[in-house]
Amino acid sequence: MARTVLDLLRLLADRLDRADGTGPAGELERAATELAGSEPEAGALVLRIRSAMDAGRRRETELAALVETARELTSQSDTGGVLDAIVRRARALLGTDLAYLTLYDADRGDTYMRATAGSVSPRFQALRLPLGAGLGGLVAATRTPHWTGNYGSDERYRHTEEIDAAVGEEGLVAICGVPLLVDAEFVGVLFAANRTARPFAPEEVALLGSLAALAAVSLVQARQLADTAAALDALRTAHAAIAEAAAAHDRFAGVVLEGGDVADLAEALGRLLGAWVVVLDPDGAAAARFGEVPGPGCWSAAIRAADEAPGRLARAEGTGVEGTRAGGARAEGTWAVAVVAAGQRLGTVLLGGVPELGAGQVRTVERAAMVTALVLLFRQREAEADRRERAEVLAELLAAADRPRPAVLTRLGELGVAARRPHVLLVCRCAPGRRRAVLRDAAAAGGRAGLVAEHEGAVFALLPGSDPAAVAEPLARPATAEEPDGAVTVGAAGPVQPAAGLAGALAEARRSAVALLALGRAGEAAAAPDLGFAGLLLGDRPDVAGYVAGVLGPVAEHDARRGSELLRTLECYYAAGASPSRAAAALHVHVNTVAQRLERIGALLGDGWQEPDRALEIQLALRLHRLGASGRPG
Repeated sequence: MARTVLDLLRLLADRLDRADGTGPAGELERAATELAGSEPEAGALVLRIRSAMDAGRRRETELAALVETARELTSQSDTGGVLDAIVRRARALLGTDLAYLTLYDADRGDTYMRATAGSVSPRFQALRLPLGAGLGGLVAATRTPHWTGNYGSDERYRHTEEIDAAVGEEGLVAICGVPLLVDAEFVGVLFAANRTARPFAPEEVALLGSLAALAAVSLVQARQLADTAAALDALRTAHAAIAEAAAAHDRFAGVVLEGGDVADLAEALGRLLGAWVVVLDPDGAAAARFGEVPGPGCWSAAIRAADEAPGRLARAEGTGVEGTRAGGARAEGTWAVAVVAAGQRLGTVLLGGVPELGAGQVRTVERAAMVTALVLLFRQREAEADRRERAEVLAELLAAADRPRPAVLTRLGELGVAARRPHVLLVCRCAPGRRRAVLRDAAAAGGRAGLVAEHEGAVFALLPGSDPAAVAEPLARPATAEEPDGAVTVGAAGPVQPAAGLAGALAEARRSAVALLALGRAGEAAAAPDLGFAGLLLGDRPDVAGYVAGVLGPVAEHDARRGSELLRTLECYYAAGASPSRAAAALHVHVNTVAQRLERIGALLGDGWQEPDRALEIQLALRLHRLGASGRPG
């Protein structure tokens, strides 16, 4: 017996020495059986020792495989590589026909097939498993392992037509699934499956569970690494965008320091981006342009988008509006950013002709808008100060009864107004909401040589020029259907020299504006001489001879040239109540002669000469002509 026990010990030692855990298993079995006849307990111990040795060897092999799996997973830099490595290792370790992995979709509340090894069915590879449905759905719902030797006949699982059809197409019979968990986070399910009936031993389930735990950690780490890489890329992109915008800001600042204005900033921005650029003022008028700028019809949607997010770049595509902070324009678009300073909207920067703007370019446009806002703010404040001073000087001129004080004349010279040159005084009457536009238009018309002020509920302007009608006409605006309150009525007087005082011109311009409104001519411009007989009453220096010549001049010239009696015929015609026959009797001529003379008069005076208003002007001019003739020495 001692020799037999010694032999068994040698066989066990020999098996232990082998690196692969193999040995003369059959001889060991026979020796143990022989020993069991005489020493049953010793034989049983030998078999237990051999089983423990085999289990240890198997566990050592599995651990080595898990270490190798971990090494392979850590070498993968992307999530897809990690998933493919997981299913390959699971299939190899368990020796199954197929291994696959589903991931949890929190938005849809199910799991979906993400990676497979050994699969041949496209339908199976696109399968989604609702929580609680099928073996995989139950694993996902309970977060515990489940396995079966024959899935098709196992009633423990809720079978669905879609799942069973996909499993049948793949030919799966035996399935084992374990959850992928990291702390309390559920990631997905790892499966091993055979196409023939096969029970899964607890050791195999445990091995698949260990692999799943390792895979879950690797998968989460891969996701975190991907997120970190994306964040680093975003930081690098943001840093580059900031650097690009900072360089652009320096360039814009240089333009301003060199004395550049809004037009120079628009050109600098356009050249940097290869785009057209237009800068709008608060009223929507173009203050600066660069490049081939399209019509205003392309701007409205972009301006609305900029209104909703001041200081942020926005894009309009056709009629659709889209805000952005990182470019991404499709084919063509109009980009806009509101120009805001001190809480005040000063205008809008628009650009286009570029299909796409990167993050740095977006920041560049916003920096351009910021610098433009500062320039516009400074310019606005300078303009406001200049307008206030000009308004004050004009108010002093209007208040002076005869001649302005020497200090006022000095201020006129400082403002660039030539006090001893001819000017025209205008009184513009309009609705209150229209005055700002009229002030702007009048200031633009006069430039540095004019004065404009809001005074007595109207807009007063002293502009260089010697023709009152020509200076006033551009500022007049008739009412329209779109703007029923948009009429601008302009009374004018002049020419006058500011140094000589504005008292007379002021009274005449006021009366002209009032007369236009009283005569139903709102939205027109006129001086006293342009108002006919009303001008004689309103004018500071009535020009009777000029009025008569303006009304009857062509007829009087014809009489003087031809020796005709057209003026006398006109007098008799009106004296006879516009009756040609009675006029013929008074003139002692045939009625046909009167008719011919009236026809000639009509040709000289133009159409409408017999209309009531025109006839009144002619009759008044005839009376004044007679008075003038009778007052001359005989």
